[in-house]
Amino acid sequence: MTNKGLLWGKTAIITGGGSGIGEASAMRFAREGAAVVVADIRRHKSDIVVSEIEARGGVAIAVEVDVADEASVSAMVDACVDRFGSLDVLFNNAGTLRPGTAVDLDTADWDLVMAVNVRSVFLGAKFAVPHMRKRGGGSIVNTASISGLHGDGRAVVYAASKGAVINLTRALSTDHAPEGIRVNAICPGTIATPPVQRMMANPDAVEVNLRAHSLGRIGQPAEIANAAVWLASDEASFVTGEAIVVDGGLRAQSPLGVMGDPRPGR
Repeated sequence: MTNKGLLWGKTAIITGGGSGIGEASAMRFAREGAAVVVADIRRHKSDIVVSEIEARGGVAIAVEVDVADEASVSAMVDACVDRFGSLDVLFNNAGTLRPGTAVDLDTADWDLVMAVNVRSVFLGAKFAVPHMRKRGGGSIVNTASISGLHGDGRAVVYAASKGAVINLTRALSTDHAPEGIRVNAICPGTIATPPVQRMMANPDAVEVNLRAHSLGRIGQPAEIANAAVWLASDEASFVTGEAIVVDGGLRAQSPLGVMGDPRPGR
């Protein structure tokens, strides 16, 4: 992992780095030459990822963080700067979901999801931007979702939070472009993260998801990591304020299916 790559010489924080998209991104960022802070609320998960990175010759540290807590996020950024001397990339990837409609969703669940998914992006920028400003620029990447672009059933707070992440991304990009800081979001489709894999134990869920994606499969965490690396790198130097969809063609195809075929979704 020490060969020069797209992120050679950069330092990066990845939240939710202990599993799924965050784990895949931490591994890929390190392979591209970044020194990585693997941040997760589950410290033991971060430790495992750091061990894997170090075994492959990369540089990383594990940090326990509650991304919804101001003091915890501040300490995470300080840990990065104290260890590596700078901060170039922040990947606000941590997130959570609670299913439900406005009628049956608990208010506490609304507050939790909005805090973990939206407040975290605000707090990450609050503490990362001053350090990026000192470096003359940087890149912030936020994990949104295609659920932030349309209305999924029984996902009232998840859809609202991810829509907020997308527009927060645009607002941050506008505020900090003069400082050389780019801010973008990734909107994944269905990705084989641990929660999705548990859902896929239901054969009906497998069929629905395979049919929904025009590529005929769900995505892999590494495929979102690929997009995150590119957005974090200088190759995306003229890209800011964007919500990049990585969804295997889910949004591209009409739910009506093939013209002339009466079967829905065919």
